[in-house]
Amino acid sequence: MAKDRSQRDAYTRPVRRLLVWVICACLIALFLFWRIDNPRAERFRAHVADKVVPGMEWFMKPVTGLTRLARDFQSYQQLSDQNRELRSELRQMQAWKEAALQLEQENARLLDLNKVRLDPRLTYITGVAVADSGSPFRQSVLLNLGARDGVRDGWAAMDGIGLVGRISGTGRTTSRVLLLTDMASSVPAMIQPSGQTALISGDNSAAPLITFVETPELVRPGDRVISSGEDGVFPSGLLIGQVAADPAGRLRVRLAADFERLEFLRVLRYHGNAAPQESGTLVIPPEPKIQGPPAPPARAEPRAGREAAGTAPQEGEQDG
Repeated sequence: MAKDRSQRDAYTRPVRRLLVWVICACLIALFLFWRIDNPRAERFRAHVADKVVPGMEWFMKPVTGLTRLARDFQSYQQLSDQNRELRSELRQMQAWKEAALQLEQENARLLDLNKVRLDPRLTYITGVAVADSGSPFRQSVLLNLGARDGVRDGWAAMDGIGLVGRISGTGRTTSRVLLLTDMASSVPAMIQPSGQTALISGDNSAAPLITFVETPELVRPGDRVISSGEDGVFPSGLLIGQVAADPAGRLRVRLAADFERLEFLRVLRYHGNAAPQESGTLVIPPEPKIQGPPAPPARAEPRAGREAAGTAPQEGEQDG
């Protein structure tokens, strides 16, 4: 057994060496021939490629598939990393946007409350919203301004950017502001740039209805809504908001004032042509005045008789 194996190895080993040398020589020759710059060699190479390459396509398919799969995996990994980075940047941008909007609104509100005048004839007084006296059927806020500050019923209240409502009840130190969103609120308005007049009617929602529009076809979402001043109570030109459309197709106004954060309110002193005749419900009703019994009428003595008698009324002495 061992002898046969040794004889077989002695026969196959030289054959293997010969085959290796022949293969190496063929490869070297093929390499050299492939590098030859000759028209005949070029035609031969093209002929060999036409014959061999189509037959090797089935062999190259797994290699091509694996290469494409690896490339797609790398692309997917890159896309996943980019998507993660973009989501992180988007969250940061949303936080920055919210902070910028809050700062912009607060800055505009404070600037308006401190410096800006809507009309040279108008003056105003600024108060703080101390409480919300609203209910599901009535929406209003309380101000720390009252009759002692000269506040009257019907005056407009703004948050520095847009109209909030009107004074509907005054006490000595506090007053109530009826918001535009309340069902009892109706404000004549003008829609720009079409110049259409309308009525802003509250319905206890965040966006009051726009009713009684002369030509609704001329009104577009995004149009500016301001007070018209036709009621004689509100001054004209107060910003209310922008036109919007609800899913039912009804026109509404997106209020410019920030009703979620009513901190400081500006009450405009405006003496228009008309004024409310009856005061609203007072925050603190006035105490009734207690009148004493009427004093008895004094009898007047003729002055001529006194002078003739030479007497005059002394201090603290009543006539009669």
